[in-house]
Amino acid sequence: MVSSNVNNRLNSSQRKVIRLPNYDYAQPGAYFVTICTQKNKSCFGVVTKDELLLNDAGRMIEKWYFEVMSKFQDIKCCEYVVMPNHFHCIIENVGADLRVCPECSRKSSSADNDSLGNLGEHIGSPLQRIIQWFKTMTTNEYIRNVKQNGWQPFDKKLWQRGYYEHVIRNEAEWLTAAQYILDNPLKVVINNNLEGMVKKVCHSAERREEKSFFRI
Repeated sequence: MVSSNVNNRLNSSQRKVIRLPNYDYAQPGAYFVTICTQKNKSCFGVVTKDELLLNDAGRMIEKWYFEVMSKFQDIKCCEYVVMPNHFHCIIENVGADLRVCPECSRKSSSADNDSLGNLGEHIGSPLQRIIQWFKTMTTNEYIRNVKQNGWQPFDKKLWQRGYYEHVIRNEAEWLTAAQYILDNPLKVVINNNLEGMVKKVCHSAERREEKSFFRI
């Protein structure tokens, strides 16, 4: 599950600006990103007593995550996890491509521009643009599979509006984010098992109270 802080930010009726003011999200750096499904609907798999099981939609999310590196040459996809109703990842912007040059932009043919991208753009790929592209690609493929393969339909939107991001400023923050991602499935399994145990204990207690009541 997403931490309460993440849910509060993403589901708050009074939306808050979660992007850092005056921070250049196109500069080299790393970001811990969380994206949640609309209404927190479990579209990408299930968590059983023992493990996380992704369905075809969950594996599709994995596929498009790594396609990000093909679309954005300055981006590296690092640790990630697809959960039933959200997605965590670490995205690293490794910096500007040296091909980005106004002179090259004027000399290049339209065919070259298609293969290299818009050479006159700001150096580096802004995080917001990356997430928007990822959401679009995954939503489009999900819709196709709803129509063709009977995937579970969603209500108007696959993803919630916006996303949560944390700028990773040093190695310690990277390791903390990476460990959180790796531990996320296990935490959900443990929480589910604990909830199941609590329900059983409560049910047993209720039964004992009922028997005691009828003996009086």
